[in-house]
Amino acid sequence: MLMQALRGTQDILPDQVYKWNYMERVIRHLCALYGYGEIRTPMFEDTKLFLRGIGDTTDVVTKEMYTFEDRGGRSITLRPENTASVVRAYLEHKLYGDQQVHKVFYIGSMFRYDRPQAGRYREFHQFGVEILGAKSPAADAECIALAYDLFQRLGLHELKLHINSIGHSECRAAYRKKLIEFYEPKVDDLCDDCRERLHKNPLRILDCKEEGCRKASIGAPEITDYLCDDCQEKFDAVKSYLTAMGIPFEVDPRLVRGLDYYTNTAFEIQYTPLGAQSAICGGGRYDGLVEEVGGPSTPGIGFAVGMERLLLALEMQNLIPEPETAKHVYIAAMGKEAEVAAVKLQKELRDREVPAEIDLQGKSLKGQMKHAGKSGAALVAIIGSSEMEEGVVQVKTMETGEQVKVNVAEAADCMAKNL
Repeated sequence: MLMQALRGTQDILPDQVYKWNYMERVIRHLCALYGYGEIRTPMFEDTKLFLRGIGDTTDVVTKEMYTFEDRGGRSITLRPENTASVVRAYLEHKLYGDQQVHKVFYIGSMFRYDRPQAGRYREFHQFGVEILGAKSPAADAECIALAYDLFQRLGLHELKLHINSIGHSECRAAYRKKLIEFYEPKVDDLCDDCRERLHKNPLRILDCKEEGCRKASIGAPEITDYLCDDCQEKFDAVKSYLTAMGIPFEVDPRLVRGLDYYTNTAFEIQYTPLGAQSAICGGGRYDGLVEEVGGPSTPGIGFAVGMERLLLALEMQNLIPEPETAKHVYIAAMGKEAEVAAVKLQKELRDREVPAEIDLQGKSLKGQMKHAGKSGAALVAIIGSSEMEEGVVQVKTMETGEQVKVNVAEAADCMAKNL
C-alpha cells in the first residue's frame, strides 16, 4: 500500500519552497525594522495551558485541538495557536522581571482538526507577533501597522482593515446581559453550538458563520455602545494613530475575536479577492491572558497570519518573484582517476562559494554533458584520461561553446573568477 500524507497535511517540495522562503525573508526583514526578535516555542504543551489561555467555550478547545496522553500519563496538546505558548515562555523565563516591553515574532506550525479547504490545513503555518508589557494604544496601532505594512510590501493592495473594541470585563458584563436578552427569543434560530454559547459566551454568536445565526444577529446591540469612558478613550486613540499613519480602516461593531483572552482592540485584515475566505490576519489586545495563566497582570497585544492563505493570495496575483538561480559548474569525468579528481575539484569550488555538481548516476560522458545542459550550468569542467595525463581541465562556457584548457591546480580559481 502506497503511504500518503494524512488528510489536512501537505508536503512542501523543493520547487515550491522558494515561495515560503520569499515570504519569510520579507517577514524577517520587516520584523527587524520594527524591532521584533524571533521566538521559537515547542510544538506541544501541557493541555491546561490552552484550556486556561484560550478558553473552554471556544471551538478551538472543544472541537479542534489535537490532544493525547503521553507515556507519562500527561495530557499533551499540539499547539493550536502560539500566543498562549509565547506567554508561557514569557512567564517561565521571568521576562517580566526587567519591566521592559518585549516585542517578539514567530513563524511555525500549528495544528487544528478542521475541515480542510483552500488555504486551510490541519497542520498549518502562522506568522505572528506579540507585544508584552505595553499598555499604550500606540502599541495597538504599531501592531496593526506592521501587519498592514507586510501585506503592502508583498504587493497586496485590495486590503480592508476592520477594527473594533470589545472593552474589558466590566464593559462586557452589561453588554453580555443585553446580548442574552436579544438572543433568547431567537434561540430556536441558532445553531447547536450557539445555543450552548448563549449563556456562556454570547459574544461568540456574533462570530458564527452559520446562516441562521447571522440572520438572528441582525439588529443585535453593539459593543461600542457599552464601552466605559476609559475603553472608549483608548479606542479613539488607536483610530487617531491609524489615521496619522494613513492606514484606512472601518469600525466593525460585529468583530469579535474567536478566542476568549481578547480585550479592547480587536482587528482583522481582509484581502477581498479571496472571496469568502478573505481574512488573512486577525489579532487584538489580551491584557488578561498573562494573569489567566498564572503571571502578574501584564498588558499584551498581537496578531497571527495564516501563511497558507497568504500564499494563496500572492499566487493568485502572481506576486512571488521567481527564484534567482546561482551560476554553477558541472564537472563531467570519465574513468576512476578522473572521478577522484572531479570530487577534489568540486570541493575546491565549493570552498570558493561556487556551486558545483558531479555525476552521481554513472552516466556516460555524453549523458553527463546532456545533463549539464539541462541543469543550466554556466561552465562545464571536463576531466578524462587525456586531461589527467596532461594535468589540465577542459573548461567549456556553455553560453558560447568556447572551450579552453586550464592547469588543474588553477582550475578552481579560474572558474570562480569567470563566474
